[in-house]
Amino acid sequence: MSDDPTRVQEFFAARAAGWDSRFPDDGPAYAAAVAALGLRPGGRVLDAGCGTGRALPPLRAAVGPSGVVLGADLTAAMLEAAARAGRDREGQLLRADVGRLPVRTAALDAVFGAGLISHLPEPAENLRELARAVRPGGLLALFHPVGRRALAARQGRELTPEDLRAEPNLRPLLAGSGWRLTSYADEDARFLALAVRED
Repeated sequence: MSDDPTRVQEFFAARAAGWDSRFPDDGPAYAAAVAALGLRPGGRVLDAGCGTGRALPPLRAAVGPSGVVLGADLTAAMLEAAARAGRDREGQLLRADVGRLPVRTAALDAVFGAGLISHLPEPAENLRELARAVRPGGLLALFHPVGRRALAARQGRELTPEDLRAEPNLRPLLAGSGWRLTSYADEDARFLALAVRED
């Protein structure tokens, strides 16, 4: 279910320019998912695999002008699309691999990852790296603006038992990577798994 970095970059680079226009109505779902993180003014948050930066405006609104918002993505074309959309004003854009984040240990209060989990080349290792960057008690949100079943239908495929986003797979994957799953919602209109960074 995971992808190697080169395939991920090629896939998203080919789609970057038209990405936002393909999903024009996702804004409220992003805002609701960010609200579920309960970020406070002055907080420090990373949008991991930020793509065109659609989560950056609600993340900035949540942490306010004194907070830190980072958007990291492996694909330069996605970051360029984020900048063209003006989202670089909401947070600092970084071309970075979530497997080797350019942030200090325990520097962040939270990580937001939209559509991230199925594109991680080494899910357990990559989630451990996200945990390294987040302070104990900090949060992780794994989000998609449609649920697993709706996404599979959109992509013309069947759900499989191996899907990393299925709760029986995700819970132990997170637990082995420094996270404890605290809530899980897989509905037609959204997928949102929240986890807390273990001490």
